[in-house]
Amino acid sequence: MTDSTLELAPRFRVTLAPAAARVLLVGVVAVALGGATSLGQTFLPEEAASLANSVTGWTLPTVALVFVTARSSTEAAVAGAVSFVALTVGYAVVSTLRGFPFDPTTWAVIGLLAGPVIGAATIALRRSRMHAAVGGGLLAGVLIGEGVYGLTAIAATTGPVFWWAAITVGVGLLVAVAALRVRDLRSRLVLVSVAGLTASLFVVAYLALPSVFGLL
Repeated sequence: MTDSTLELAPRFRVTLAPAAARVLLVGVVAVALGGATSLGQTFLPEEAASLANSVTGWTLPTVALVFVTARSSTEAAVAGAVSFVALTVGYAVVSTLRGFPFDPTTWAVIGLLAGPVIGAATIALRRSRMHAAVGGGLLAGVLIGEGVYGLTAIAATTGPVFWWAAITVGVGLLVAVAALRVRDLRSRLVLVSVAGLTASLFVVAYLALPSVFGLL
């Protein structure tokens, strides 16, 4: 071990500790929010019932938590995964205590896969214009994609209000990013293109999920 390594090691440990604390904070808050979502099902109108069983319901609080706390792309990715899983666990625990058993396995697996992507996309909003275009497009695409999926694939079993709300929030995010972060034509084209591609892939992936989990 060289002298330079010895000098850098304490600084690395000092940097790592606050990052771990911030990720832990994200996890604690996410558990509470997941539990609150379960409780909210008792009081929410039927139009908003899909909130507790949607990617949008987990994505929005994750984006908020990561945007406020994360300081690096790596931290954002880890915090995104922690948030998704913690939201699911919080919801499952409270729902089970209320007499409505909920198996968090499926959503936890989805969270481990999607959480890092959502986290990285969130912190990209604070980076360069092109990073913001890709990150904003991805986040908006997830919301719009789930809205489209809800209005088409599961329209017979769910109300349309929540899904239209998800699409509206997604489009609103596109407008906000275009107005505040990416004001040149090239970046805006990337923003819209990524949103459209992500929305399309989301619908395809969600349609395939039952078959995928049926094989596990």
